[in-house]
Amino acid sequence: MIPQLRGWTAVQRTPQNNVRLGATLCFVAGATNAGGFLAVGQYTSHMTGVVSSVADHLVLGQIGLALAGLASLVAFISGAMTTAWMVNWGLRRNLQSAYGRPLLLEAALLLIFGLFGSGINFFAGLFVPLTVLVLCFIMGLQNAVITKISNAEIRTTHVTGLVTDLGIELGKLFYVNRLTREKMVMANRKKLRLHAKLISSFFVGGLLGAVGFKTIGYVTTVPLAILLLLLVWRPVLNDAKKWMDLNHPDHEL
Repeated sequence: MIPQLRGWTAVQRTPQNNVRLGATLCFVAGATNAGGFLAVGQYTSHMTGVVSSVADHLVLGQIGLALAGLASLVAFISGAMTTAWMVNWGLRRNLQSAYGRPLLLEAALLLIFGLFGSGINFFAGLFVPLTVLVLCFIMGLQNAVITKISNAEIRTTHVTGLVTDLGIELGKLFYVNRLTREKMVMANRKKLRLHAKLISSFFVGGLLGAVGFKTIGYVTTVPLAILLLLLVWRPVLNDAKKWMDLNHPDHEL
């Protein structure tokens, strides 16, 4: 299983690798989102709710809360922008790790959160807002990775869209074609299985993330970081080796 992981973040891709990576990242997103809620009392991938809350707080005159929600939105967008920068920079330089680098950054942030998250309890006024922003950044970072890889066919944190697409395909599946055999309504069973798999992965990740955080605390994110590292270490290592060979004093130009 481990040797097969090397291709999941490779530049040369297959649809099967996209699905595998998408399901894995959905699991990570679900676990991070659920753990983040138990840590700071806020879901950090739900930008629909964040934007709605900003509007509500503005109407209610709660400017501070509105600004906090706006900061969360900016953090999510910044994560997506960072992925775009890193991936395009890597692709223009023909790096094998072009898609893996944002996940490497995500792994580092999750590792920091897991190892030093206990400080939130002691300095809540400072670290809770910062943690919310970091988790929103991570969600934007990760969602943009699989969106870019799959040409927007797969999302990992946007469960609303996944559930909507699942409902559409289920509607087609149970539609009764009585009147004519022409232009029959047919469900795309491949998409149906894909969306069901992604939603299930997010749910299982959320379940295990919540249980893990409740029992062992912040270090629950450490295995998630290790999982991401397993996905990206080979392409990153290959690029590092290539760079070292090119910059070696004995390298012939």
